[in-house]
Amino acid sequence: QVQLVESGGGLVQAGGSLRLACAASGRTFSTYAMGWFRQAPGKEREFVGGITQGGTNTYYADSVRGRFTISRDNAANTVYLQMNSLKPEDTAVYYCAATVGLGTMASLWRYWGQGTQVTVSL
Repeated sequence: QVQLVESGGGLVQAGGSLRLACAASGRTFSTYAMGWFRQAPGKEREFVGGITQGGTNTYYADSVRGRFTISRDNAANTVYLQMNSLKPEDTAVYYCAATVGLGTMASLWRYWGQGTQVTVSL
């Protein structure tokens, strides 16, 4: 069992930056690939990016590639999402997730955080 708690969301102007963090409980954090998803009102939950267990490989949605960066600290049981050059269309609830085999479909991810709101204003 893994419990995930996100933090760092908030309101930011377009062009600004935010850093989300996701703290995981348990001793098995390093055995899970970690990912970030987001869900805007009226839309399906979408993959933002993911990072493999050791942090060697990262994957991003086309809409955020070059602006967002995922990293992890296995010693601290934490994964981060650095978001730069934010746009109003990035507004959504952002969720942290954990799985064994990394994939872009939300149904493949086993554990989820409660989400944190990110709002980007003009």
